[in-house]
Amino acid sequence: MLDHWMHSQVALGLAQALVVSALALTVAWLGHLRKLELGRETATALVRGLLQMLAIGLVLVWLLKGAAWWSIPTLAAMCAAAARMAQGRAKSVPHSYWLCLRAIGTGSTVVIATMALTRVIAFKSMALVPLGSMIIANSMNTCSQVLERYASDLKLNSGRVEAALALGASGQVAALPYAKNATNAALIPSLNSLRSLGIVWIPGFAAGMLLTGSDPVYTAIYQFMVIAMIYASSGVTALVAASGYEHGAFQEERLMVGR
Repeated sequence: MLDHWMHSQVALGLAQALVVSALALTVAWLGHLRKLELGRETATALVRGLLQMLAIGLVLVWLLKGAAWWSIPTLAAMCAAAARMAQGRAKSVPHSYWLCLRAIGTGSTVVIATMALTRVIAFKSMALVPLGSMIIANSMNTCSQVLERYASDLKLNSGRVEAALALGASGQVAALPYAKNATNAALIPSLNSLRSLGIVWIPGFAAGMLLTGSDPVYTAIYQFMVIAMIYASSGVTALVAASGYEHGAFQEERLMVGR
């Protein structure tokens, strides 16, 4: 119906965005009826997300036509922004920004660099930036989930952790059950994506490749490869985030005891 009223593709896209935003705000309003304070955060996220996508769309027009090496500072800037956003969900974690940056940067760099060097991903801006952004975004979510869950579990079970330390256990051993819980919980979305791929959901990336004339079998394999890369990056990010938080938390505790 909207396509009959809108005569330009940009106007049509904005109208569609308004419809989807109205639906999201309705969900936030229903949450408000259940005493969930989602309205302001949802509205802010919708406006911010739309403006950011409009801006990146203009940048990508220029970037994707440029040299491949431009992908490196672009992806680095994405990692820095992702670390800042993940930090917002882990405010109770000391030095959370640098921990998030290290975890997200390590997970994303290991996977993107390996795939680019082995030519699984073409060393072109058109391939590196879109795929890299997907990997970084999922690493960001994993990092924030690990830190939030790990910090919460350690706080709730501080008595058990202190008892284990008093009996001579190392910090790593005392915190092991909570590290496992946090890491497993953070990797559930990536694992579910792998398990349900092709049955419960088909990535939109696949539809785009099919529309451009790619072979359906190659498209299916490529989509599996992308989701597997996301899982690998999320796994590395989760391990680095958990070990970094564990080291910082117990080091801080030892310093306090020493005083």
